[in-house]
Amino acid sequence: MKNFKTTKHAETRQSQRGISTRMVDYVLTNGFAEKDKFVLGKKEILDILNSIEDEKRLLMKLLDKGGVVVVAEGEAIITTYNRTSHRSRAASRH
Repeated sequence: MKNFKTTKHAETRQSQRGISTRMVDYVLTNGFAEKDKFVLGKKEILDILNSIEDEKRLLMKLLDKGGVVVVAEGEAIITTYNRTSHRSRAASRH
């Protein structure tokens, strides 16, 4: 992403409108360019929120398994297993 310098005018307007620097950075990173503007509208925000919820559900499933291990060689997936189940088997062997 291009590094922008914030003008005094922009700092003043940003402050007056309650727009934080984090918000500006987020729009610059995740918004879309429209001529001389970067835009992150309601639809795009809702799409991102839905994506985050999907990712959260997936992460919760991974957490329930204690993590997941994928064993690969080259471009082939050899096997997969729950991290906790492998640890407990390895611990019981000692």
